[in-house]
Amino acid sequence: MTGERPTIRPVTLGRLVELTHACEVNVQTTSDLEERLEMTHRRARETVLEALRIDLLHEGTADDGAVYSTTEVGKEFLDAVRDEAWDHASTILAAHSPHYDAFLEAVAEIGPADLDILLRRLEETAETSPYEYNQTSVEVTGDWAERLGEVQRNAFTGSYYVVQRDDVPGGFPTELLEIYDDLEETAGVNLRQRYLSIPRLREAMCEYLGCTREAFDDALLKLCQQNVGKLELSGAPLDTAAKDAILGIKQIDLADDRTIVSTSQSTQRVMSGIEQFDKQYYYLAVYDRDITFTQETKA
Repeated sequence: MTGERPTIRPVTLGRLVELTHACEVNVQTTSDLEERLEMTHRRARETVLEALRIDLLHEGTADDGAVYSTTEVGKEFLDAVRDEAWDHASTILAAHSPHYDAFLEAVAEIGPADLDILLRRLEETAETSPYEYNQTSVEVTGDWAERLGEVQRNAFTGSYYVVQRDDVPGGFPTELLEIYDDLEETAGVNLRQRYLSIPRLREAMCEYLGCTREAFDDALLKLCQQNVGKLELSGAPLDTAAKDAILGIKQIDLADDRTIVSTSQSTQRVMSGIEQFDKQYYYLAVYDRDITFTQETKA
C-alpha cells in the first residue's frame, strides 16, 4: 500500500469513484484533478493519497511532477460500479482497505452496535496492528458500507448491523407482533397505541432480522393483503416518526453523467412509509393477532 498512515482519511465513496475514473484513460496531475472534479487542492490531495493507499491509483512521474493512473484493482472497482455490483465493489475495498475490512469484521462480530461500541472494539483490535481508529474511521467506513449495502444503520438508535438476507423468515408474523408489542409499550403504562409508526417498526424489524428494508416492506404488504380485517394500514401524515429519526437512510446509485463515472449518494431524511396503489401508508394497526403468512417461493 502506498501513502501509509495509521488513520483513514475522510474521503467519500463517491469521490473515490470519480477520482479513479478520472485517471482511467489518461494520467492526471493533482491540478488536473482539482479542475476536473472541482475540488480544492487540499481535498484533491487527500483523496489521491487515500486512493493510492488502497491501490486504486498508481503514482508515476512526469516532467512537471507526480501523475496518477488507475491500477488494475481500480479498473476492477470501476467495472463493479458500472455494473452496479455493489457487493463486488465492497469486496474489493475490503481486500485493500484495512480500515474498511476491520469495520465490517467488527460489525459482523458484535453487531447490532452503536458507534461508540464499535470504536472500542476497533481500538482493541488495533493494539496489534499499525492502524488506528477514531470516530471518523467508523463514520467513513460505515458510510461506505451503508451505501454498498453491506450494513444498515437503525435511523432511530444509530446501531450498525450486517445485512444478512434480502427476504424474511417464515416466522415473520410472530416476530413482527413481538416487535410491535415492544414498541407499543414505549408509549407508557395504560397508553397503548393502536397505530404504530411503520418507519419505527421497519427499523426495529430489519435490525432484528438482519434483512433489507425492501424485504420488510414487501413482506408487510403481503402480510396485510393476506390478513384483511386483522391488520390495517393507515395513510395518516407522518409527523413524529420523521422528527424522532436521528439519522437518514444512505443510498447509492450510478449517476447519469456521460462525462465521468460518478455516483448519486442520497441521504433520505424523512422516513418513508410503504406504498400500495400509489398511496403512502405510515401506520400499522393490529386488530386480530391470529394472522397467517404465505411467501412466494423463489425460483
